Amino acid sequence: MTDAPKRRLDVARPYRRGVGILLFNRAGLVFVGQRHDMTGSAWQMPQGGIDDGEEAAAAACRELNEETGVPPDLAEIVGQTGWIRYDLPEGLSQTAWQGRFRGQEQIWFAMRFLGEDKDVDLDADGHAAEFRTWRWVAPARLPGLVVSFKRGAYRRVLAELGRLVRPA
Repeated sequence: MTDAPKRRLDVARPYRRGVGILLFNRAGLVFVGQRHDMTGSAWQMPQGGIDDGEEAAAAACRELNEETGVPPDLAEIVGQTGWIRYDLPEGLSQTAWQGRFRGQEQIWFAMRFLGEDKDVDLDADGHAAEFRTWRWVAPARLPGLVVSFKRGAYRRVLAELGRLVRPA
């Protein structure tokens, strides 16, 4: 009986709109960062919110630069998804973003990295770094590296954009 009102409340809360970036290098490997704010080895691709009035592609370029230090001229957009949603676990959804959102809906962009590893600088934007470290991984490994509640979304991203990730 106590679960029903929580579910109803969760359904009433909107999804936070955002973008995600599947950044891949010349070897056909994908960028992942290990999050600072989560225990264990929580890895993810760069992602973030869309500001009011901001286009999704512009948000993706901004978020990529903020989280990785990669300037927009070193990443070429080669594809995008429609909206992909995931729900946060109940406990996290009550605290993340002050409990306003039930999860996220994101447009994901496949971006070809045109730079070198030295162009990645997790501390470049002067704010607290999103990631403590980063690496390149094979696309098939992505769902196994992320927190469980994002795995379905990552599988959809790979299903829609994975064909674009290939060695140069």
